Order: sequence, then C-alpha cells, then structure tokens
Amino acid sequence: MTMTMLDSIVGFLLLMLLLILLIILIACKPWRFFSSSSRSRTIKAGELERPLVADDVGISRNQSNELPRDYDLEGARVQNEGHFRSPRTHGLVHKQRLPNVSSHITQGDSLVLDLTSDPPEDVLVGQTLKNPFSPEQLAEFLKHGRQRLVGDKLQEPVHKDILDQRSCLTLEVTSGPSLGVRCSAQSTNTSRLPLTLGRVSPSDLVLKDSEVSGKHAMINWNLNKLKWELADMGSLNGTLLNSQPINHPDSGSRHWGDPIELASGDIITLGTTSTVSVHITSQTEQQIPFGVGVASDPMALRRGGKKLAMEDVYYYHWPLPGADQFGLFGICDGHGGAEAAKSASKILPEMVAAILLDSLTRERVFSHCDASDVLRDAFSQTEARMDHYYEGCTATVLLVWADGEENFFAQCANVGDSDCVMNVDGKQIKMTEDHKVISYSEKLRFKETGKPLKEGETRLCGLNLARMLGDKFLKQQDSRFSSEPYISQAVRINQSSGAFALLASDGLWDVISMKKATQLVLQARERHSREENSAEKIANFLLSEARTLRTKDNTSIIFLDFDFSGVSCKVES
Repeated sequence: MTMTMLDSIVGFLLLMLLLILLIILIACKPWRFFSSSSRSRTIKAGELERPLVADDVGISRNQSNELPRDYDLEGARVQNEGHFRSPRTHGLVHKQRLPNVSSHITQGDSLVLDLTSDPPEDVLVGQTLKNPFSPEQLAEFLKHGRQRLVGDKLQEPVHKDILDQRSCLTLEVTSGPSLGVRCSAQSTNTSRLPLTLGRVSPSDLVLKDSEVSGKHAMINWNLNKLKWELADMGSLNGTLLNSQPINHPDSGSRHWGDPIELASGDIITLGTTSTVSVHITSQTEQQIPFGVGVASDPMALRRGGKKLAMEDVYYYHWPLPGADQFGLFGICDGHGGAEAAKSASKILPEMVAAILLDSLTRERVFSHCDASDVLRDAFSQTEARMDHYYEGCTATVLLVWADGEENFFAQCANVGDSDCVMNVDGKQIKMTEDHKVISYSEKLRFKETGKPLKEGETRLCGLNLARMLGDKFLKQQDSRFSSEPYISQAVRINQSSGAFALLASDGLWDVISMKKATQLVLQARERHSREENSAEKIANFLLSEARTLRTKDNTSIIFLDFDFSGVSCKVES
C-alpha cells in the first residue's frame, strides 16, 4: 500500500513538472527567434486600432478618414509599456495599442509603418499634431534660422536672396556692471547667429551681473519676417523689452518665452540693473556709397571710478525714405537724462525725410546746392514735437546728398557743442558753431537781445549751453535759451578731393582739438587705407585716443570717408 501511494505522488509531481515546463515554453515562444520576418514587419493601416493621440493635447479626428500628407510617423518605436512614442524632438508622447501584433514584438524591435501599400480602409487617423515648441526645439529652430516652420516640423530653407535682405544688429550695454560693452552681427553671417546674452562665456554679449542668468536671452534673424527677434531663455530674473516682460509667465519653470520682434531704439532689460540698447541698420543703410565708421563709449571710469550714465545717441540713415539721393548722420548728447536725446534722434530724421518728400523742395536743394531751409524747418518741427521739460540735448546733423554726377554735397546744422569738422582737398572746414554760454557767438546774440551776460556769469539757470532741443522749463524761465540751429554752407565733394567728415560729441573735443583730430585721421587713414572697414577702424582709433587722454564725458564718433567705397556693417568679436 505504501509503495503504491509513493508511486502515485511521484507520478503526480512529474506530471505537474511537465505541465509547468509546457506553460513556460508557450509563454517564452522560443521559435520566434528562428523567424526572420518577426524582427521587422509591415503593419497595414487596418491593424491600427485607434489614431495617435497626444497625452496633453486635445486632437479632433480627421473626418476625411485619410492621413494628412505632412503627418510623420517615421522612426516610431515600440516601448516597454506597449506605447508608441514620436521622436523626442517633437516633445510629445503618443499612446497606441497594437493588439494584433503585440504578442510577436519584443522591446526594441523596429516597426515600419506602411500606410500606402494597400488601398485605404476605414481608419481614423488623427490630424497633424500641433504643439508649442519645447526649449530644445526652439533652440534647434533658432540654430537653423534660415529654415522655416510649418506645423511642428522644420522644413527646407526658404529660397530667397538673403544678400538682398541684409541687416546689421548692434547691442550696447547702457547701464549695469558691464556698462559700455558692445556686440554686433549681420543677418547674413549665419555662423555668428544666434546671438546670446548671458553672464558667462560663450555668450556673445557677456554681462558681469549677478542678476543675469548664465544663458539669459537669445536674438536671431527671422528670415520669413526679415526681422530680428528676442527670446528669453528661461532666465531666473526675467527679461523686459521696453519695460514689458517677455519671459515665460512661470519664471520658476525655466521655460522659454515667445520670440518678440526687435526694432531700432528698443531697450532690453536683463534682471533689474542691466539695460541693453538696440541699433538696427537696414539693407538700404548699408549700401552707402562712401565709408562710414561709428564708435561710442560712456567713459564710465574716467571720473574716479564713478559710474557715468550714457546719454549720447548717434544715428545714420542712407538713403532717407522717399529721398534716395539723401542721407542724414547725427549725434545727440543728452543732459538731465538720455530721453530727450533718444526722442530727437528719432524725430529729426523723420522731419528731414518728410520735408524732402516734396519734389519741389528736392529740386530747390539740387539747383541751389543748399538745404538750409530743410534743416531749419526740421529743427523747428522737432522742437515743437518734443515734450521734454526737464531734459534736453545737443543736436548735430550732417545732411549729405548726391548730385547725380558722382559728386556729393554736405551741409551741417547744430545746436549745442557736439561739433563737426570736414577736410576737403587738404583744407579743414569747421561745420558747426559752439553754443556754450561763454562762446563768442552766444555772447554776441545775448547782447543783441538786450540781455547780455553779467560780469563773471558763465551759466544760464545752471546750464553751460545756450542752445538745445528740449528743456522747455528752462526756456520758459529765460528767453535767451534757443533751439535755433547754426547752419553751415554746403560743401561740394568730388572723387578726387580725398574728403572726410568727423562728427563727435564733446567727450572727444574736450581733449582733442579739431586740428589734432584731423591729423590723427590722416595718419590712421594712411595706415588702414587698404583694409576692410577702414572707416570703422579710424573711428575706434579716435575713440581710443580720447580714452587715453582720459576724457571725462560720454564720447560718440561718426566718421565719413568720401575717399572709400563699399561700406559694410561692423561686426565686433
């Protein structure tokens, strides 16, 4: 009896063991390793149970029951949860069940989805997925600025002649620990784009400010809109454009802000203390038929280390809108702040251009070789439009026009002490008049009005200038203040004259005389005559001389070289 029971138990255990082995064999399916077709197979559209759906995006079904042409499923892979995921660059997770094939696919097996091999069946496939770009995608898009965006995919470069769409961007730090730092780039120089602003290298504009993130903001050229665009890169302290926040509302998320278009004159604020001014030169401004160089420095450390606010504003426009043969070059030096200078630098060119829109006015300028009335009216209208009561600025403008016979004419107008000097055929010509209170011309003007200066008097209402734009309050207090400009005679320039013009704020003239400046230009011109951007190098050479001589005021320089053809936009490293 005992042996019989023992045999029964052993037989039962063997039967259970065989059953377990059979279950394991069925579960593992080792024969699939001998099948070459299971590693990569085609799935027909009819095998898909439902369309791709994003977890976080509501997508309606395509009522046409057809797959949109731009829908991209290439590279999809099965994950270990049995989910489909689109490529990581799309930033979406798509769930998809494959009941008919899941038992034959292991983790990592590739799928090739062929939705066109058979006639379409009744399959509902979702519409093209739409989703905001992730920071990684936006960075990729900015990196490939010449590409355009369609749906959520990067397409081929837009076929445009970008050489006809050139633009130059210049950034200058106007306040904060890195005051005076500058950076420039051209829209056509894709190797330097995008420009990055941050606290550490390799940012293109490095701001040594504890409130600025390591990678704070980015600027790139949008080829579709032909505009420069600024985007916050998920900075900790945010980015302001003209006092308006452009960073993502959730500052703690480190999400990027939407790209915002930039315009010349915009002010970018990083954190709370660092501000950056934007200067944009359009293609038309780059096609200047003579050399142009600009240089500027607040000279912030010239006053015993005391920070000195930048109140100079320089600008140039060639050609003026509606007046293709005219260009305007100018410098405004503010006092009491920079706002009056900014306003004047915007309004004055607009007024000159508006006056020259009249064809009869242009004809009078050409026939008489004189633009005195144009400049006088432009100053008058600018003063009328400015509403600055407690701020003012100097204004020096040089109007240049071509006569159609390969000759140029230049005529200057100014109020204040930002001066201009020209050199034509080796002859130095002073194009401006100094309007300091103690200057000979102003003393004579005061005497003619019946209100001469008192003995020892060197200022009016505490100001050492008698002519300026703005300062409406002071002009109400003392009638001797004026906005009437001095206007020079027009100077004719031919190709053989070797002419140049130099405009600068008083930061240069305080330490360098006009005679000395002319000598320095001639020396620098000889040294850089065969180099690219020679006008730019001459302007920077003069600026460095003013720095060496320890000028104590903001210094801005515009240098025009009529003996050089083919100006290009400056790019600083």
